[in-house]
Amino acid sequence: MHTPMPLLPRTPNVAVVGATGAVGREMLRVLEDRAFPIGRLRLFASARSAGADLPFCGTRVPVVALPAEPDRAVFEDTDLVLLAVSADLSRTLVPLARSAGAVVVDNSSAFRQDPACPLVIPEVNGAVLDALAGPAIIANPNCSTIIALVAVTPIHRAAGIERMVVSTYQAVSGAGAEAMAELESQARDFAAGRAITPQVFRTQCLFNVFSHDSTIGPDGLNEEERKLLLETRRIWDDPAVRIAATCVRVPVLRAHSEAINLTLRRPMLADEARDLLARSPGVRVVDDRAQNRFPEPIHASGADDVLVGRVREDRSQPHGLGLDLFVSGDQLRKGAALNAVQIAEWLAAGGQAAGDQDAGGTEAATTAATPPSARRAAAR
Repeated sequence: MHTPMPLLPRTPNVAVVGATGAVGREMLRVLEDRAFPIGRLRLFASARSAGADLPFCGTRVPVVALPAEPDRAVFEDTDLVLLAVSADLSRTLVPLARSAGAVVVDNSSAFRQDPACPLVIPEVNGAVLDALAGPAIIANPNCSTIIALVAVTPIHRAAGIERMVVSTYQAVSGAGAEAMAELESQARDFAAGRAITPQVFRTQCLFNVFSHDSTIGPDGLNEEERKLLLETRRIWDDPAVRIAATCVRVPVLRAHSEAINLTLRRPMLADEARDLLARSPGVRVVDDRAQNRFPEPIHASGADDVLVGRVREDRSQPHGLGLDLFVSGDQLRKGAALNAVQIAEWLAAGGQAAGDQDAGGTEAATTAATPPSARRAAAR
């Protein structure tokens, strides 16, 4: 049996670009929480962040301004680059990093539809990483795609998913740290009786739900809905799967929720699906019908697992061929930073990292997953 060779050294030199943003800061927390071995860590951000420093493993790491016109010298002697920047900036930086010999994990949308660039969720299609050699670029999928596919891929493998209808309830963290600050500011303004003035979003976020703040195409799909369709087909390598999505913003800080309806190719009942999900990596089943306790974004925030519940049969479809479920997952963590670090762990291990082979769990008595602090301590 072929054993892939590690694409990264045992203690790689790591650069995090966009380190002061919401995703960049979360990347640092995840690297520390999972005790990712690092030789040297460098942090880059825009010029306005120059001179700042960020905590990491009991010390403070200085933030360096990315040059206005960067060249490959920025990434010299760097083995791994974690990008948490815009798609336009990623398109500039990725060729420079690769020419300097680095492996790049990009969190933007820049390369997600590039057939030469793997689009990876380790629990779903991590094995595609085993074919990589030399400086490579790996794309992190969109956060909504990651959260949905961690939850439903075990069902897809067992019964085949013919059609998936997804309604997302997306946290403001997907729009960055400034959007999170705006929601908190609006709550303070409301409590103080002050007028609420939107700045990051086009409309008030507090006490409101609105269509996802991305461009709408001539077909009526916004970019988030299109990503769910195109990325799912790429990751599953199934161009025939049908996806219908409606994506909205809700006044939640950092965890996305999704209502998912499935049409299956082969019968699977709700109890079978629930048992399967309880054994699946990256999933925690929260499905207590007696106590009416199911996934909630407040409990998914800060957790590594995607919470899955409300697992039930869709009786509007032929018997056994329809399922409904509800999921919540931390947009900053599994939807971005954790997924990127898991990719790096896979590349450093030369295959699936041992810590990610464990199955998920069932949580029937309580809604809250294992406290994040306990899970992080165990990861060390």
